[in-house]
Amino acid sequence: MKNNKIVIYIGILVVGVLLGWLLFGGSSNEEIDHNHDAVAATNQMWTCSMHPQIMQPEPGDCPICGMDLIPAESGSDGLMADQFKLTENAMALANIQTTVVGKGNVEGNTIKLSGKIAENEEANAVQVSYFAGRIERLNVSFTGEEVRKGQLLATIYSPELYAAQQELITAASLKESQPALYKAVRNKFKLWKLSENQINQIEETGKVKENFPVYATVSGTVTEKLVEQGDYIKQGQPLLKIANLNTVWGNFDVYENQIDRFKKGQEVMITTNAYPNKEFKGKVDFIDPVLNTKTRTVTLRVVLSNKDDVFKPGMFVTANIEGSTAKNDEVLSIPASSVLWTGERSVVYLKTNPDQPIFEMREIKLGNQIGNEYEVVEGLFVGNEIVTNGTFTVDAAAQLQGKKSMMNKDGGKVMTGHEGHLGMDNNASNKESDHTNMNERLEVSEKFQQQLNSVYNAYINLKDALVKEDSISTSANTTTLLNKLNKVDMKLLSDNKAHNHWMSLEGEIKSSATSISETSDIKSQRDHFKHLSSHLINAVQLFGINEKVYVEFCPMADNNNGAYWLSKEEKVINPYFGEAMLTCGEVKQVIE
Repeated sequence: MKNNKIVIYIGILVVGVLLGWLLFGGSSNEEIDHNHDAVAATNQMWTCSMHPQIMQPEPGDCPICGMDLIPAESGSDGLMADQFKLTENAMALANIQTTVVGKGNVEGNTIKLSGKIAENEEANAVQVSYFAGRIERLNVSFTGEEVRKGQLLATIYSPELYAAQQELITAASLKESQPALYKAVRNKFKLWKLSENQINQIEETGKVKENFPVYATVSGTVTEKLVEQGDYIKQGQPLLKIANLNTVWGNFDVYENQIDRFKKGQEVMITTNAYPNKEFKGKVDFIDPVLNTKTRTVTLRVVLSNKDDVFKPGMFVTANIEGSTAKNDEVLSIPASSVLWTGERSVVYLKTNPDQPIFEMREIKLGNQIGNEYEVVEGLFVGNEIVTNGTFTVDAAAQLQGKKSMMNKDGGKVMTGHEGHLGMDNNASNKESDHTNMNERLEVSEKFQQQLNSVYNAYINLKDALVKEDSISTSANTTTLLNKLNKVDMKLLSDNKAHNHWMSLEGEIKSSATSISETSDIKSQRDHFKHLSSHLINAVQLFGINEKVYVEFCPMADNNNGAYWLSKEEKVINPYFGEAMLTCGEVKQVIE
């Protein structure tokens, strides 16, 4: 009986232990599982099936198209700080294509060099005074005045000459008894560049002249006045700089990896924005043997005939050199479609992993344009894989994921909201961030900004016509834009840096606008509008127009490659789709 009770107790104990294990052990595991699920849920990101570049930490609506967000695939762990990943779906939708950078043969193509007109130093002269004194009268009124050899330039009162005349008159009376003294006094006047007739006149009249003339020794254009009327000058002091502009120099920059492709005597075709429909022939006259260590370039000089006064010193020009050859014709080059420009920066997107769609932005330095490609001076190497199609879409993805991008060179998360296309609070944050990361503004006159503002207003009318899908109105507004563009006075840009930037941008804006005006097909007009917008965005960023401007972007435009445009208002009204997708897009930057 006693043994039976022991067996029963043992059985109850075993059952209790087993039941406790089932209850508490199971719940513990369940709790761990639940905690694990909670962590997974916390790290879950949400994306849009139509716009895979959208990444948000919580479910909701796509800020671009309004569709419900879906859980995003994981697997982006282990990326470097500047890298980001796109899904295969995003790659396919945007038709993103890449190319491995190689060395392409450019023999037979046109090489473009940028340069500036300068005075021909061999034809320059400095007009000096050969005696000291005070300028009683200066007959040259302004820089740019034409003078001819023998022309009276100035009249000078010279105490030294005044005393010397009295010596000459005295020596003339003693020339029979002291011929050596007489000869020495006359020779002194010749050192002061007085003519025989002037010396004889003093001697014959016996009168002392107070003022003496200074005549031009060369013909040309006064490029600099070094003195003013009433100034006291020393013997040999420069009065004027005179340039003979019948010939001028065109100075062009050549990168060091291109030097062996140019030689003296090579024929060059010169173009300038001042005469867009003309070409001028010249020949390479000189290649600087000393390399500029800061720019890594040498100066190539072309002598140009200027008898018709076509070229002005300081004018920007472009040299087109055909069929240039070299000992090594291979240069590192990339397609023009792979490059995004923003101010002074040129960027491409590098695919860092050949087996996965992982990208990062890379700033590069470009050389000259060769056909439809650009030479790469710095930033890329043979074997690098870069995006050549869909670059705008990749850039948009970089911005949305807070990585370095064209508009944001330092990186930083761009947040999206749910109210319209951008939440009000988040949008305010965007404005501050965009303004901080905006390219450095160039200092230009307010008058230039007003003229650029007129171009911008014509652009807005053009954009509104595209929204309405009115091709006729689009062409008319484009003509207005071109007229406003022609009225922008480049002379208002005194700074060479600003002048150079505007010259480049003006040509691109004019080319894109002209292409729009020459077609009545709305699709073609929108294709050219994309390029027009890109160049005008750069112009507004660099120079400003004293007005708040919104830079907006639609990733689905241009066959999912993405495209930007400018707007006066924060509300998105898409010019690339019209009524079909009127509100597709978002604000990317606010330019103050």
